[in-house]
Amino acid sequence: MNLQTRRRILLGSVAVLIGIATAAQDRTIGNIPGRKITSLDGIWQYIIDPYETGFYNYRFMERAESDREAYWNTDIPNDKSDRKEHGYSDARVLKVPGDWNSQDPTLLYYEGTIWYKKTFNYTKTSATNRLYLYFGAVNYQAHIYLNGKKLGSHKGGFTPFNLEIPDNLLKPTDNFLVVKVDNKRLADEIPTLNTDWWNYGGITRSVQLVELPSEYIADYMLQLDRSSTDTKKPVITGWVNIAGGNTQKITIEIPELKVKKSFAAEHGTASVRIAAPELQYWSPENPKIYTVNITSEKDKLQEKIGFRTIDVKEKQVLLNGKPVFLKGICIHEEIPEEMRRAHGARDAVKLLSWAKDLGCNIVRLAHYPHNESMTRVADSLGLMVWSEIPVYWTINFASASVYENAKQQLIDMINRDHNRASVVLWSVGNETPVSAARNIFMKSLLETARAQDATRLVSAALEVTYTKDKNIIDDPLGEYVDIVAVNEYLGWYSGLPDACAKAVWEVKYNKPLFFSETGAEAVSGFHADQLTRWSEEYQEYYFQEQIAMMKRMPDNFVGWSPWILADFKSPRRNNPYYQEGWNNKGLISQKGLKKKAFYTLKNYYHELQHK
Repeated sequence: MNLQTRRRILLGSVAVLIGIATAAQDRTIGNIPGRKITSLDGIWQYIIDPYETGFYNYRFMERAESDREAYWNTDIPNDKSDRKEHGYSDARVLKVPGDWNSQDPTLLYYEGTIWYKKTFNYTKTSATNRLYLYFGAVNYQAHIYLNGKKLGSHKGGFTPFNLEIPDNLLKPTDNFLVVKVDNKRLADEIPTLNTDWWNYGGITRSVQLVELPSEYIADYMLQLDRSSTDTKKPVITGWVNIAGGNTQKITIEIPELKVKKSFAAEHGTASVRIAAPELQYWSPENPKIYTVNITSEKDKLQEKIGFRTIDVKEKQVLLNGKPVFLKGICIHEEIPEEMRRAHGARDAVKLLSWAKDLGCNIVRLAHYPHNESMTRVADSLGLMVWSEIPVYWTINFASASVYENAKQQLIDMINRDHNRASVVLWSVGNETPVSAARNIFMKSLLETARAQDATRLVSAALEVTYTKDKNIIDDPLGEYVDIVAVNEYLGWYSGLPDACAKAVWEVKYNKPLFFSETGAEAVSGFHADQLTRWSEEYQEYYFQEQIAMMKRMPDNFVGWSPWILADFKSPRRNNPYYQEGWNNKGLISQKGLKKKAFYTLKNYYHELQHK
């Protein structure tokens, strides 16, 4: 890919986020942990607003910015005669980051608007610096106001965004920040109305003030060239993008490798190519991370990056040029014991340590981009990652606006994590029904992913044609993915576990085959014989039969990620005895206890490791 093409891609990714209302939006800033940041996490006051009274007047028209009854304006009366019909109070507070469903029992099933308010003080260290508000994620649609002025808006519940704060809005004290958060499910959104997970609402990830120089390093991508399979001749390639700058000198330094090299940034972008003969490749067995210093004429950053290659050759997946079997598990971004959305490094360590104990070398982060700590911790623990956008089941594939929403979420996911060695695959969706419109929609997303990042694999969980005699993997999208991945539940949604013994699989494509899901529900502590559904013994039997089938798979079978690491909340699951709002396919229970099937899968992975 030449520099001109790369620059065009970069400029395209700077495009205004879906729903952004002002020109204050820049491309999403990379490596927030490495910046000068001030956390706005903690206690925020809130107002529940199911009728959206703070946003619309009684004619259901959006309120004028100066409307004193708009909830983004002050709630303090001018005098005793002044009428105010809204108010923020310490009697109603929510923790950020966090979902509102788990923090207040009355909000358990709430879907709608809640207004968040935070007051903060801030003075920039230099008058010429730029100041941004950075949100790790808000589910689902956010409108952001500061001191009565709208900064912008954003759609997408799992991707980050940032908004610049104009100098004339910022005050040294008592800045009045208000965020309208709306998590209503809508037919023409991503995800759509119908999912199988809890629709946690709120400011679910961290909020930061980010102070940057007038010309700053906006983002960069440094990865091994995909052809660097000769570990004696590795080449690091990539780019560095400068915001607010034009021609500058960019220096990349990796002290441990004694690498220091400078590049010219033209029109704000520098193309990078560095030979690094002493480099150790990142892998699950050796998750080597290097300190990388990136310096421009007015900014400098430090980052932790691992380097590895991932590719496919005929029927195999190659990590650092060698075949690898993918021992996986699916994970929802949820802490089951607390019935809440997961966030932050502590939660990431908890979930990914469970996966390591299981014997995994890869995790599928379903069905949306998880918080940034998950991929950073995966880097350090040596876990490969399948990262996915929430194009899930049946969405409006004929809608141009729905496609643009999905595309932007894909770009934002890639931009945030394109320096994470752990991320080896971008997924554009899950179990989407075959149709002409869907095929075009999904193929276009795959092309976008490759254009944004040519160093990783792309795929999706595809469809299977089930017949009386065989299970045929012939989804037309299989022609365009790097790995053919499918979900199957033989023995749970059809037949009994022994159906696996007679299963015949036929794959239309000469590509690696990966089972991206399989599983059965079990209530922790419920014990019976192996044919009693919902028992731990049934789940154990299910996995025994599945593993026996996997051992008989053809030579293009490269691994699987069973569903799922831990039980999770889902309003779809309404059996009053065995579910009660939970999907209990987890190998770890609602209380954090390991079920019998956990050890069945762990033993299989241990056996594979010692072959």
